[in-house]
Amino acid sequence: MSSLSDFQIDLDSNSEASMSPVGLMSKRFVDIVLALSGIILLSPLLVICFVVTRASSSAPVLFRHRRIGFNGKPFDCLKFRTMVSDASERLTKLLETDAVAAAEWAQGQKLRKDPRVTPIGVILRKSSLDELPQLFNVLKGEMSIVGPRPVTEDELSRYGASIKAYTACRPGITGLWQVTGRSSTSYETRVSCDAYYARMWSLWLDSKIIIVTVPSVLFTKNAY
Repeated sequence: MSSLSDFQIDLDSNSEASMSPVGLMSKRFVDIVLALSGIILLSPLLVICFVVTRASSSAPVLFRHRRIGFNGKPFDCLKFRTMVSDASERLTKLLETDAVAAAEWAQGQKLRKDPRVTPIGVILRKSSLDELPQLFNVLKGEMSIVGPRPVTEDELSRYGASIKAYTACRPGITGLWQVTGRSSTSYETRVSCDAYYARMWSLWLDSKIIIVTVPSVLFTKNAY
């Protein structure tokens, strides 16, 4: 399992000089090659996930959630559906009636015991298989293989002085946050990871993150 120290991250150094776009042509070329290769090699797994998701719910298999991307441009982030069709209504009711859940949601926009998630969805989320359709987001140029996790417009306001760092990048399928604790870390640490990545990006850093992504997903107990 990797840790923050593996990347020698200075989380206290968040000076926001004018941010240049991250990667551009070299990063985009790698993204296209890896996304195409991933779609071809993982096509049997994509089909299996499609079938089990379809069998678990009558709602559309793909869930499209509006996120903020490169240069602040909104896009529809794709996932295999892991929640019930009335998820928004259930969340609203839960947050209104459960103070503990409301506090947990306010802290990290996540719930450890989320009543909206289907039984199949629990498996897909724990294994991160729900995020495989984002390979198509990468091909379209909306996302990158490595980068900050895509956030909603409401979440972006929590980035404060690091908003420019976030929007200088294409959001990633994997990134520093995913390989350094995921849901067990604070939102502030997540923001610091994204700001560090934008400042220190290199193809070598992307390679290191990709290498540790698989064991982090397989052995983490912090994904939900």
